[in-house]
Amino acid sequence: MPKPMPHRASIGFVFAIVLIDMLGFGIALPVLPGLIMSLAHVPISVAAEYAGWLGAGYAVMQFVCAPVIGNLSDRFGRRPVLLAAILAMGLDYLLQAMAPAFWWLIIGRLVAGATGASFSAAYAYVADVTVPEKRAASFGLMGMAFGIGFVIGPALGGVLGSIDQRLPFEAAAVLALTNFLFGLVFLKESLPPESRRPFDWRRANALASLRALRKQSKTVLWFVGALAVWQLAYIVYPSTWAYFAIAAYGFSTRDVGLALAMVGITSALVQGFGLRLVMPKLGEKRTVMLGVASLATAAVLYTVATATWVVYLAIAVGALSGMVQPSIAAMNSKAVDARSQGELQGATQSINSIAAIIGPPLYTQTLAHFSGPAAIINLPGVTMLLAAAISVVAMLLFLNGARLLGAGDQPSSSTSQ
Repeated sequence: MPKPMPHRASIGFVFAIVLIDMLGFGIALPVLPGLIMSLAHVPISVAAEYAGWLGAGYAVMQFVCAPVIGNLSDRFGRRPVLLAAILAMGLDYLLQAMAPAFWWLIIGRLVAGATGASFSAAYAYVADVTVPEKRAASFGLMGMAFGIGFVIGPALGGVLGSIDQRLPFEAAAVLALTNFLFGLVFLKESLPPESRRPFDWRRANALASLRALRKQSKTVLWFVGALAVWQLAYIVYPSTWAYFAIAAYGFSTRDVGLALAMVGITSALVQGFGLRLVMPKLGEKRTVMLGVASLATAAVLYTVATATWVVYLAIAVGALSGMVQPSIAAMNSKAVDARSQGELQGATQSINSIAAIIGPPLYTQTLAHFSGPAAIINLPGVTMLLAAAISVVAMLLFLNGARLLGAGDQPSSSTSQ
């Protein structure tokens, strides 16, 4: 049966959910240190430690909540779950804006992690309304929202935070609540009642979901593993790039800001537009290989760069790696039936969140050991080379899953109950 054409406003709403969540995450970054210091009455060194724990808590909440939200969207439909998530997101930003004590802020960041897990329902919505051969490009649009949010969020937070530390949270709340009202009017349900399945708490966690999904297709485990390992490689950018640029090139704060803006812009262009041009010509498998090769090439350029233009060349080349995640996610969505798309996206996001816990200490410790006067070898680029090596592992996992899928391991709807 052909898939129904998506309502443009509905796709816009789903895009906005991803964008607003990334904006909300980024908009808080410039003001969070000062807010922690004022609420917890601690110096910047202790505030940085607290921020690390808040970040870990955010990732843990995504690990726990993503499978729950994905499974709920398989049971009740995408629309009510997405609307509830964006409403909760808006109210949570208001909570953080009004926080009179540090423990309020802790609760707010944990709730933000839970509502951010709505990506699982958002990606399932996209899978519902997109034919399989165009899913990579549609998932790329979600990646484009990440890129735009990565650029605008911190910049907007810095501008608004200079007026009032709490103003960025208030702005994020207005965006989220406005999108909620928009969704009430325009968001159409993408999952018909006959395609829904019962909700089972025993399956509302990543491991149980993967066990159930594996009965449909063995490729799921390979693709989810590839996405998780790829996320571990790709997280080198948000976790260490600014520190790496200072250690390797002596960049100023302004230089770092401009370079990060370039990262976000090129990433958004590649995922939003470039993927639509490349995918039909190369297919998912070759696109993934191209993306991994671009990350490895960028890592080498970062390591040998002695001029700013080489750094920007590395950023442009590395932007092609943004095609990897949508391509793998598209093939993964083909491995299960329509009734299990929410469960699949929830399990995938949950496993990916582990990278947000492991990745930052892995790369920051590597950078610390290979930069500065006490370095084993003063070569900060080792951090990027490590990420490149991890990305190759992700590609090998993906290629094995693609081989199984090509050999006829197709989804069996009878096991998705």
